[in-house]
Amino acid sequence: MGTKDRASNKVQDAKGRAKEAAGSITGNSDLKNKGKTDQTKARVKNAGEDMKDAAHKVKDAVAR
Repeated sequence: MGTKDRASNKVQDAKGRAKEAAGSITGNSDLKNKGKTDQTKARVKNAGEDMKDAAHKVKDAVAR
């Protein structure tokens, strides 16, 4: 469920990792923190997708 959403979250996570790395290399703490924030947002979105998947599995199990 939500394959597009999961792919989008992976892209956001990758961008966050790149920002964090660039911030670390350049000494730019704002960029580093933005990268960490992007990664956290992606993880929260993935957790939401996991909850949706679990809810659908429960719904399907009850419907049987």
